[in-house]
Amino acid sequence: MKDNDWKKRLNIVYSTNPDYHYQEEDTEEEVVTLPKEKQQLRVSLDKRNRNGKAVTLITGFTGSDEALETLGKLLKSKCGVGGSVKNGDIIVQGDHRQRVLEILQKEGYAKSRII
Repeated sequence: MKDNDWKKRLNIVYSTNPDYHYQEEDTEEEVVTLPKEKQQLRVSLDKRNRNGKAVTLITGFTGSDEALETLGKLLKSKCGVGGSVKNGDIIVQGDHRQRVLEILQKEGYAKSRII
């Protein structure tokens, strides 16, 4: 171990086990965003764990978090509603499946479909 690598140790302050090896931070590679034509987005209606309120859920995006945020912001602004981006999914408040699908197809996401 190097002299100054204590910053790389994850969640361990001290261990009495002589065979214990510290886990070090992994350098995560940047996720490559697929072209719009190759993205296979699925648009669905979801009511689970939302107190009966319907949301449009867009899943299947492959790419960076920044590109996902940008797409989410575009969909929310075009539909005129709120929503969020969580865990790789875009959540748009309300039942806007058909409108979201039309917006995605106009933007070039040709393989998008409603489930």
